[in-house]
Amino acid sequence: MDRDDVSRRRAMGLAGKGLGLALLGAGVWGCAPEDGPAAGGATRRPGGGGGSGNPFVTPPPGTAPRALWQTPASNDGLAGNEALAVVGDVVIVSGDPLVGRDIASGREVWSRKGVTTPGANLLLGSGTLYLASAEYDGNVVGLDPGTGGETWRSRLGTRYSQPRPIAADDRHVYVTGGILDKDFRTPDNVVAAIDTTSGEVVWREQRDHGTEETGITAEAIGGHLVYTDFRENLTVRDTATGRQVWTKKIGRSNSRAFAVHEDLVVLADGPRLRAFALADGKERWSLASGEFSRFNDPAVLDGVLYASDTAHGLWAVDPATGRKAWRNDDLLDVAFPWQFAKVGDTLYGATEFDEKGGIHAFDAGSGKLRWTYNDGSGNIQKWYLAARGKRLAALHGKKTTCLPAV
Repeated sequence: MDRDDVSRRRAMGLAGKGLGLALLGAGVWGCAPEDGPAAGGATRRPGGGGGSGNPFVTPPPGTAPRALWQTPASNDGLAGNEALAVVGDVVIVSGDPLVGRDIASGREVWSRKGVTTPGANLLLGSGTLYLASAEYDGNVVGLDPGTGGETWRSRLGTRYSQPRPIAADDRHVYVTGGILDKDFRTPDNVVAAIDTTSGEVVWREQRDHGTEETGITAEAIGGHLVYTDFRENLTVRDTATGRQVWTKKIGRSNSRAFAVHEDLVVLADGPRLRAFALADGKERWSLASGEFSRFNDPAVLDGVLYASDTAHGLWAVDPATGRKAWRNDDLLDVAFPWQFAKVGDTLYGATEFDEKGGIHAFDAGSGKLRWTYNDGSGNIQKWYLAARGKRLAALHGKKTTCLPAV
């Protein structure tokens, strides 16, 4: 049974049981009528603290805080893992127009229409936001995330179809692109590195025949470009030369998030978390989720690996050894999180495919659920989450919300 089926059936069960004000979004602490729109289209909520000399107050157990502000979003629902980003004090949501908002007030800081392709991931590297050009001209553009202004532009080459940025670091932006044949088809594709200073192509390597240029999740870290794809491959390349260091098949399609910790890459491979050495691909450790369940996307935060499973367990694991620190299995009636952020001693998780889900707050030391925020929309689309200081930015459907990190 896939995660959509599991989540929808559980959501129906929750509705029948009438569970929990916090789960239904009715247990929002200090909820009050809106006091009108702020500049730039954001709706402010009265109170909430967070200003100078007025710190946020932790709500009672089981009760979610009220939103600090809320605004419509142009999100088209086509982006992958990176539909939401916070850079400095600016919240950016994938969509058209691409809009940057001040995280403190929700005020619109900048707006750019027609700047990138539908469903573009927000790829950040060395203080620049990299996007495929909306003109389908083979260009990759770089924007200043603070102002929305264009600061960089490059082209993979005329022999290649529309490039897709997949990762970036201080030196390069990494892209994939189809190789055009004489009939303008793209049966093969390349992965390439473009210099972030000069815009010149540093290296360009053809991938194995039959691999696809879409469905790639990638990260550039420590001299390694690591990526997975729809064809069930995990691949590592040298970022300086493009040389393929190693590649291996994994047990199921994995095009979502993985975690990199020191010299290891950790991913969810069906019912197991698996860790491989970046240097040679040797498996260092493996951890089983249990019968009839599988792991969701892992994340390493403050030296701890967190992951949920489809049996609604929440795990904390030592990423170096795979040793379990704790597992909370008391979350059967709670939508499981797929994306995480951490502020202080609280772990926050964003859910998907569940109208009763939202943003969870967990005790990071035990995994105990503290509260759940839900916007009451009934939308089963996934939530996205990013943290900045004492604030959480959340995206759900066509709505961006800012919460206090309490």
